[in-house]
Amino acid sequence: MATKKEKQIKVTLVKSTIGCLKNQKANVEALGLHKIGSSRIHADNAVTRGMISKVSHLVKVEEV
Repeated sequence: MATKKEKQIKVTLVKSTIGCLKNQKANVEALGLHKIGSSRIHADNAVTRGMISKVSHLVKVEEV
């Protein structure tokens, strides 16, 4: 196991998914965000960053 601490980011839903495309709603759901204002902490990796880039207009990202 690696002892290096992995970077983490906090993703917060700031806009509604009403009127969004199906894949954007799926990305928000996959990030674990349900209501406006809900937040989740994820590992800062390429997969998570790719999902965030698809819904960047709906979420706010902070480094933890």
